[in-house]
Amino acid sequence: MQIFLLCTLPVFCQTTFSGKIVDDLGKPISEAYIMNKTEKTFCYSNENGKFKLEDTKIGDLVEVGALGFKKELIPVTKEVSNDDLIIVMSEDAYQLKEVIVRPTLSILNEVVDVDLAITPVKSSQEILRKVPGLFIGQHAGGGKAEQMFLRGFDLDHGTDISINVDGMPVNMVSHAHGQGYADLHFLIPESIKSVDFGKGPYYAEKGNFNTAGYVDFETKTILNKNVAEIQLGSFGLKRGLGMINVLNTNKDKAYLASEIITSEGYFESPQDFERINLFGKYNHLFSTGSRLTVAANHFQSTWNASGQIPERAIISGLIGRFGSIDDTEGGTTSRTSINLGFSKAFENDIALKMAAFTSNYQFQLFSNFTFFLNDPDNGDQIKQKENRFVSGLNLNLSKTFDLENKLLTITTGTGLRNDRIKDNELSRTLNRNTTVQNVQLGNVTERNTYAFLSGKLKWNRWLFDLGLRLDAFTFEYSDFLQNSFTREKTGDMLFTPKINMAYTPNNKVQFYLKSGVGFHSNDTRVILQNTEQKLPKSYGADIGTIWKPTEEVLFNVALWTLHSDQEFVYVGDEGIVEPNGKSVRYGVDLGIRSQINEHVFLFADATYSHARSLEAKDGMDHIPLAPGFTLSGGLQLSKMKNFSGGLTYRYLGNRPANEDFSITADGYFVTDMSLNYAVNNNISLTFGIENMFNTKWKEAQFVTNSRLAGEEIAVEEIHFTPGTPFSVRTGLRYVF
Repeated sequence: MQIFLLCTLPVFCQTTFSGKIVDDLGKPISEAYIMNKTEKTFCYSNENGKFKLEDTKIGDLVEVGALGFKKELIPVTKEVSNDDLIIVMSEDAYQLKEVIVRPTLSILNEVVDVDLAITPVKSSQEILRKVPGLFIGQHAGGGKAEQMFLRGFDLDHGTDISINVDGMPVNMVSHAHGQGYADLHFLIPESIKSVDFGKGPYYAEKGNFNTAGYVDFETKTILNKNVAEIQLGSFGLKRGLGMINVLNTNKDKAYLASEIITSEGYFESPQDFERINLFGKYNHLFSTGSRLTVAANHFQSTWNASGQIPERAIISGLIGRFGSIDDTEGGTTSRTSINLGFSKAFENDIALKMAAFTSNYQFQLFSNFTFFLNDPDNGDQIKQKENRFVSGLNLNLSKTFDLENKLLTITTGTGLRNDRIKDNELSRTLNRNTTVQNVQLGNVTERNTYAFLSGKLKWNRWLFDLGLRLDAFTFEYSDFLQNSFTREKTGDMLFTPKINMAYTPNNKVQFYLKSGVGFHSNDTRVILQNTEQKLPKSYGADIGTIWKPTEEVLFNVALWTLHSDQEFVYVGDEGIVEPNGKSVRYGVDLGIRSQINEHVFLFADATYSHARSLEAKDGMDHIPLAPGFTLSGGLQLSKMKNFSGGLTYRYLGNRPANEDFSITADGYFVTDMSLNYAVNNNISLTFGIENMFNTKWKEAQFVTNSRLAGEEIAVEEIHFTPGTPFSVRTGLRYVF
């Protein structure tokens, strides 16, 4: 830690001891705690890193700490009363004891950052599992975005969860395969610095798809060390990783990262999976304290898939568990993006944040869900394809007011997102080569402009957070399958209020209440068919508590409910609309984290959700695939001589697969293991096992009406993708 005295800094408030806390890059550190260990008083830094500590005198001892930074003790040797103190903090390991219960709504985010630091993810598929209660499933050879589940929602590929990376949206509106499609495979796991998440529609800065919740990822700005790694695994898995600093001065930081993965997969038909990720990030600190970041990435992937298989085909012996009915499924996808960020702290506690992004996205997917139901001669293979260009701009401005014993932060923001989708296609095909019939083909243009205003008032032990958001949409579609040129257009707008509060009587416990309105937009083609429900709203509320009885233990519990106006979903696989009517969900979330000692860390999260359609008859009101009970957790060992590692598990209970629950989607319990051995300070060996007990589980399940070759009538039953069998992964890592 470094301490500087600058007499030119503006006065924050009248106080005995005040200043500003920043990291090595000059970025303000918010929510750091400053504690007078002599007088037992404390305060926290605001969004600009500034703080004030009342009743501090010469001779007192002040402790400064923040999650992910080294804790320091500062003896007060002279009176400091004019904000001429700058504290530069150095990064350190994330520890549970550094998580302080205080008047903020983001304490659980810090807990997840501890999880991420102690139990790093080993693949992009595991990134989302860091969010408590969020489950994922893959069902297309590893190249397709995962299916997600959260708070009683089958989120499909992202319909009711907002996902962003460094302020850039991941969800794709009016996507060829499904609304809100969110493919995170372009994100290199080792590049992640932190995970910010929130459950429910309670956040004014979050808009489209933020109903069940949101997840934001921030990538690292600087590498502490260069990394080179090679991994080999079962089923022909090969992975190479490289991350290297290319610039490291006081003002400029930059690094490059690359990832290459190939695999044959565990199916009888080779998967031929290939993925390449390239990522670079540059950071510049101006003499005025402003920061500029530039990030760029390129991602591309190809794969084959065996698809979802019917249970009757296995029972009859037609295929094995890892066989296929149509192994010509698969696809290709790519994404190239540039993201610019700028931040500046002005005098009088005014902060500005700007971000601009642009992305070119390609997608082509071949699937066959019904086999020979619609076309007994050629089969039912379909192609979904699009070429998309996304651009956008976000601008946030905040001001903090010191009102005697109250702190008020007003934040206002505005932004624009524009999607231009060329040749958005759904076609019936044969062997990936021949187009039998175009079902949908056209160009989509969708624009979303927004503005929000929020206020956070910290008053003694209370926090009040009020927000209002305005979103406006324009939807356009040019249908190429009409005899003459057609260009349909419509629009809509809506207001969504948010009201949250928290009471923190001490630094061990917090009680909170959250409420708000969210929404998800529908596919442009759906809206132009039915203009009554363009932007269905969801109304949610949470009441919960966070309790940290000791430095080493933290509990959290929340009761929640969410009402949806319309689960009005575009089914991209068939090009049809399914209005599912109003729905209600409610449930409970439970979590525990325990740092037993410096070597052992335990964590567990359990959820229960009850989901029902409100416009269906009793007994027919189950929401298919809605998760009921989930459980995940693990044990992590560290600093045991040269060894570290752990066990993680996840359990998803049985779920209704159809509306009357006459068909069940089977639950599963899967356990993974990891072990690392440090040969020396530079070289380490890694070893991991997925599904260590070789559980036979179904990763993705759907009730589908299909017909096999030779069958006279169709059969409706569970179709599934088998989950990963027992597999191992070994690696050699070199840091320098």
